Amino acid sequence: QVQLEESGGGLVQTGGSLRLSCAPSGRTFNNYAMAWFRQAPGKEREFVAAISYNADSTKYVESVKGRFTISRDNTKKTVDLQMNNLKPEDTAVYYCNTRTPVLTWGQGTQVTVSS
Repeated sequence: QVQLEESGGGLVQTGGSLRLSCAPSGRTFNNYAMAWFRQAPGKEREFVAAISYNADSTKYVESVKGRFTISRDNTKKTVDLQMNNLKPEDTAVYYCNTRTPVLTWGQGTQVTVSS
């Protein structure tokens, strides 16, 4: 059974940085585009960033462009999200999944940005 395991969240001040990591277990997803999503309290889950299977293309939601960077290491089977210059509006639970979410969602990792 596939499990998505997200880690790296925490509490930071405005302007701080965090690096999230996702490690799908149970099978390899090296041939799939992967993505990060987030869900803020009282809001629907939204797309944040995606990366192609071979890392030659990325896509970001407008609100994080220039601040977040998605990357992957197919050898280690991880997908990371480097988040810089964090803002209070980035506060959410962050999840990874395939670009078109087809896997059971993991527990996510909480990111809280204080003002």
